[in-house]
Amino acid sequence: MENVQTKHCKADELSPLTLAFVGDGVYDLLVRDYLVNQANRPVGELNKLKVSLVNCKSQAIFAKLLIPKLTEKELSVYKRGRNAAPKCIPKNGSIADYHSATGLEALFGYLHISKNSKRAEELFALIVNETLNKSQ
Repeated sequence: MENVQTKHCKADELSPLTLAFVGDGVYDLLVRDYLVNQANRPVGELNKLKVSLVNCKSQAIFAKLLIPKLTEKELSVYKRGRNAAPKCIPKNGSIADYHSATGLEALFGYLHISKNSKRAEELFALIVNETLNKSQ
């Protein structure tokens, strides 16, 4: 995904919730791309599958999977996101899962803003290979 920023933005200077805001979109797009490339399905089915992968419970599971594979810097970003105090209360998951999901989204946002989309794709591939492909 090409970045159309006109102003240089330093990922290390952004709040973890801002990183999670960006990461939510990045992760969502990776999931959508993955699902569309699996099979030509009706949009309603695609959306149902997407929602099952882009929710705090699933993201918390995926975060636990990735933690041992993260660099020191990536782990630091994840922890900043996880420890941030979001203003929202989760509707469909535990507070712990919501915090883990925020950490995962912060990590994907950090990688995108740092122009390291290749690493984001590598981490997403780990999620796919370790969980999604095994369940099919």
